[in-house]
Amino acid sequence: MCGITGSVWLRDDRRVDDELIRSMTQVIAHRGPDDSQTWCDPTHRDGQGRTMGVALGFRRLSIIDLEGARQPMANEDGRVRMVFNGEIYNYQTLRQRLQGSGHRFATEGDGESILHLYEDIGTDCFSQLNGMFAIAIWDATRNRLVLARDRIGQKPLFYSFKDGRLVFSSELKSLSIVPGICEEIDPAAVDEFLTYQYIPHPGTIWKGVHKLPPGHFAVLDSSGFRVERYWNYDPSIEHAISHGDAVERLRELLSDSVRLRMRSDVPLGSFLSGGIDSSLITALAGDCTDQPLRTFSIGFSVADFDETAYAAKVAGHLKTEHTRFEVTPDAIGILDKLVWHYDEPFGDSSAVPTWYLSELTRQSVKVALSGDGGDELFAGYDRYRALWLSQKLQRLFPVHKMPGIGLIQRLPDSNQQRSLVRRGKRFLEALGQPVVRRYLNWLQIFPESMRASLYTDEFVAELPGEDPLAFLESVWARSEGRDIVTRASTSDVLSYLPCDLMTKVDIASMAHGLEVRQPMLDYRVVEFAASLPVEYKFRGRRGKLLLQDAFADRIPGEIFTRPKMGFGIPIGKWFREDFRPLVHETMLADDAKISRFFRREAVADLVHSHESGQQNHGYRLWNLLVLETWLRQQS
Repeated sequence: MCGITGSVWLRDDRRVDDELIRSMTQVIAHRGPDDSQTWCDPTHRDGQGRTMGVALGFRRLSIIDLEGARQPMANEDGRVRMVFNGEIYNYQTLRQRLQGSGHRFATEGDGESILHLYEDIGTDCFSQLNGMFAIAIWDATRNRLVLARDRIGQKPLFYSFKDGRLVFSSELKSLSIVPGICEEIDPAAVDEFLTYQYIPHPGTIWKGVHKLPPGHFAVLDSSGFRVERYWNYDPSIEHAISHGDAVERLRELLSDSVRLRMRSDVPLGSFLSGGIDSSLITALAGDCTDQPLRTFSIGFSVADFDETAYAAKVAGHLKTEHTRFEVTPDAIGILDKLVWHYDEPFGDSSAVPTWYLSELTRQSVKVALSGDGGDELFAGYDRYRALWLSQKLQRLFPVHKMPGIGLIQRLPDSNQQRSLVRRGKRFLEALGQPVVRRYLNWLQIFPESMRASLYTDEFVAELPGEDPLAFLESVWARSEGRDIVTRASTSDVLSYLPCDLMTKVDIASMAHGLEVRQPMLDYRVVEFAASLPVEYKFRGRRGKLLLQDAFADRIPGEIFTRPKMGFGIPIGKWFREDFRPLVHETMLADDAKISRFFRREAVADLVHSHESGQQNHGYRLWNLLVLETWLRQQS
């Protein structure tokens, strides 16, 4: 687990010198505090004698082969070099095969298998890797640079190709110190951020700077720069399988996924929230060790947001060595640090508890397993049930036109995390819309009408014609022909999971030098879950059925039936109390940076509506505060 940087330039005047590549590498030192290396070849020429200089940088967090496996790494003749962030879980199988074909290995690490596999089959190698990764390979023989990102998007990779120079890094902050790259904010990205609370790939907050999409690779060579997809699974296809066979197959796949992710030469533990997913992963991890597994949970003083009692129950059942951290979140105190690490506006407020959990867990272990992905793969979110119910109701009668609906929608919101009024209002707002827009209604932070009232005329004029919904529509189309719950969950796997959850976990954990591994997101599990008939996962408004059928004997039964609790914070309460002075000193101040995009009176109305208790705009205000803080950091 590490951080990578680098550049290839096609003109001498676009060279990235030794000092700049070291600076690019140093700014992400938190991703790899154990080692740092750079390598440059500014004099390389392609077959026609044209400039093709290259520089690679690497920060290492040592997990496997602690003394060896240093990067940038080279093949036997030094013609192929690589920097790599992540873990390849099937590397031992690949290594045996490659040794059998004559390759000599200089290290015991997982990365060298990528290098030799690429030598044999080129860019086809990425489809044979089971892991989380961002990879850059310099191929002097073919005169090309190859970038690749794992299928699910667990590891980030940013790049900019401009004026004959490609620059890339694990984090945007490396690119921001290269002159001429992070210069102009993309108005479309601001619109997307307010819609989704993140900026979808392949865009970033900066014009001309991109995220390599999950499951894709990119090549820069004499023919130019191109991006291609290598993960071509088709979620529109449902496979016939008996329920009994599905149970057995899930047991095999998830158990093997956990086993592969237990390989580590440093202390390893598991996040344990007390929910279904983290409890199952912890139970399966316990099968792979003779010692009690170390588990970690985080608690808060507000009972509506604390589920550590369930975590303690599971820990006792599994006999883990459990640590419960209790914190009083100081979101004001960590806001600047949080925004700096995420590089671009990122509005998921659960980044706050994820930050604290990562920071405290890192004091005990260097690797932690997590249950991320279970809700998306096995239909665990409340919004899937709401979408399913809305579809049934719409077929019977137009509920959104019933008398009294408008009155219900005007009821004051509640601050409680699971408020029936709050959930009911969101449900009613979605009725009557096309299904993809109905689903967006459950995801979006600022509805289209609210964004329109918020934006200044000048900002509206800067926006492109493309609707932010186009991103969701594109992933929704991948599962054409499937039922509505499968379409929603598949869309989340391709959008919300990589753009929000994986970003949140990667940045919060790597800021503290902690590696987080997510067994649910083994691509074999992902493909299998997508192929299942929906009734195996979701039925009668209940989700995660197959997980219960396969693993009911592993964790206490009440864990499967207790109400779902998100990994959240009392954000609504904070904006009426703790955050109130900060909001007035920044977002409502005369020098408010967001006034570049938003009408002052509209922002003030939003704040007043929340502070007076008329509406709960906590999550919207958090997104605006994150954007304001980010803009101030740029000035």
